[in-house]
Amino acid sequence: MFFRTIRASTLALAAVLASNGATWAQSDQSPGTKILTTVLVGTLGPILSGSDPAGLDGQSATVTVTAKESLTPYKTTANSASYHLPAGALIVDVNGTDYMSTKRSSMTVKLSGKGDSLTFKSSLIIDGFKVTVVDTSSLQAGSWSDTVLQHPAGFSPSPQDLSSPSSKFQYTVFGEKTVLGVTGTISNSDAVSPALADNSLDR
Repeated sequence: MFFRTIRASTLALAAVLASNGATWAQSDQSPGTKILTTVLVGTLGPILSGSDPAGLDGQSATVTVTAKESLTPYKTTANSASYHLPAGALIVDVNGTDYMSTKRSSMTVKLSGKGDSLTFKSSLIIDGFKVTVVDTSSLQAGSWSDTVLQHPAGFSPSPQDLSSPSSKFQYTVFGEKTVLGVTGTISNSDAVSPALADNSLDR
């Protein structure tokens, strides 16, 4: 039962394919806030390293990530920015069941002339066990402008295809790490929320 649950929720968090995230949410709300929504759909595999104890190879899922575009990064470099994602920023649907992040996660956007990337890091508690996931999505070079280093922003074009091994999903359970490739798509859109409130993670 434990591995069946992991197969469902971590996998999807993978497809925290990441995510994208891609993309960075706020659970509270205030009128007129612009919200970025990223949707990742894909299949995990092949196994790149590890023994895949949760049996995620070949599994598929959908992950939806939302974030206020007013967020500011907690860490930056000349070509990357990392944002905190509050609990509830990641929602995974597997076989009609939703799984939501319950603790703070992170999202990192990295720009490169060879290709941009989006990485999500999160921890889940599944059947009382901690599962750590790291998903990296490889996007086209120039998908973002430099403004994404200051605030979350949508990438273009959207959607984009994801392929293994440049896009990959890593999970660790019982101290054992497994890395799988990811094949699928990632897309994003934004809209003005009727109600998103300030949160300490904005700072």
